[in-house]
Amino acid sequence: MGKQNNNTNFAKAYLKRIINILKNNLGFGQGHERSKRAKKNIAALFVIKGTNIALGLILVPITINYLDPTKYGIWITLTSLVAWFGFFDIGLGNGLRNRFAEALAKGNHKLAKTYVSTTYAILIIIISVVLVIFYCINFFIDWGIILNAGDDILLNKELSYLAIVVFTSFGLTFVLNLIGVILNANQQPAKSAIFDLIGKTLSLIFIFILTKVSKSSLLSLGLIYCTVTPIVLTISTFWFFNRKYKPYKPSFKTIDFSKAKDLFSLGLKFFLINIGAVLLYQTNNMIISQLFGPAMVTPYNVAFKYFSVLMMGFMIIVYPFWSAFTEAWTKHDIIWIKSVIKKLMKIWLFLVLAGIILFVFSDFIFKIWIGKDFVVPFSVSLLTLIWIILMAWNGIFAHFLNGVGKISLQLYIGLAAAICNIPTAIFLGHLLGIKGVLISNVFFALIQTFIVYIQYSKLINFKANGVWNK
Repeated sequence: MGKQNNNTNFAKAYLKRIINILKNNLGFGQGHERSKRAKKNIAALFVIKGTNIALGLILVPITINYLDPTKYGIWITLTSLVAWFGFFDIGLGNGLRNRFAEALAKGNHKLAKTYVSTTYAILIIIISVVLVIFYCINFFIDWGIILNAGDDILLNKELSYLAIVVFTSFGLTFVLNLIGVILNANQQPAKSAIFDLIGKTLSLIFIFILTKVSKSSLLSLGLIYCTVTPIVLTISTFWFFNRKYKPYKPSFKTIDFSKAKDLFSLGLKFFLINIGAVLLYQTNNMIISQLFGPAMVTPYNVAFKYFSVLMMGFMIIVYPFWSAFTEAWTKHDIIWIKSVIKKLMKIWLFLVLAGIILFVFSDFIFKIWIGKDFVVPFSVSLLTLIWIILMAWNGIFAHFLNGVGKISLQLYIGLAAAICNIPTAIFLGHLLGIKGVLISNVFFALIQTFIVYIQYSKLINFKANGVWNK
């Protein structure tokens, strides 16, 4: 009994020491008000996002067992494909985030409301047009071929209806997500994250019930998964715009399409960067499905979800600083920016250590999580981990560059890497299997790792010229 107490005390002391190290390195409990806001958001986000991550992990085996690995692979591939549709906002969300934060930093609340109203108006028009076009062409699309789902007529018909459900849900979500953009711009990402937590919780409950009362059905899963989020976001939008954010509530009177240029000039760059990111990082499911079949998407996706816990945890710390960097850059607070970046780099080293630990125990955890017979190849786990670690490093400097609006170089490098990645991934996939696809991802992420750091160094030391300063 005494030995058990000693072990418990040792564990508590070790955990406390780790927390103190992180706290001292981050230093968010003291100094500038901007840092204090960040600390509060990070603490809240760890609880909210941590719960969110846990719910997502629980949902994976439930969904796989309900559908089977092949249908699960089809589901993941379809939702990944439709996720590309998210970039039809032409970067307006990120454009609004920066412009709204800048307006608040200057105390111009009227301009902030104009940006909100104009963004809603433009995005509603764009999404409406895109959805109408999709509805017209959907029944001419052979989803069985696109998703490599085989010749099952009933399954292909189900996929056609499922595509309508998923596309409609995503279309509504693009517009409704703007309330989250506004909260993020006002340095309140924790409040924004609550939406996703509520949606995930309700989805898990309803999908669990579905597995008990219904046989395997992609369409039934899609209806539940794609209905919950828009409903949650609709309620949240009305809630915030009728309370604290009422001064920024969109209205027809404050729509000013002349401000579209301000939103598009920055937003279009974000849009193209996001397109590059999709081509670079989100095409894996499609490539693997086409090269090796939908069933092979499942082990890759499981490995990605497992190690992406690291990325999600790290982004909880980094994410609140996007709009904080915007405010600090607008107010020329360079010392604060340098201090935060150094602290984030130290935290990244803890991420690497945690990644190594997760990798060592990955096989054991996969068997507990998914099942004893489930296997993720060693090379897939290792390469996925390396890829996640590199993306986390890039995330530090990308958030700074995004916040200050210096994103032209990201645009050029991102698009170039994306264009080269697909043929490279296909070639290496044919040559080496799934690990070839991941080797391609790692290679191009490594190139970006050096470039974003160099640009940050030039900007923060006022030595950036030409494309480095755009």
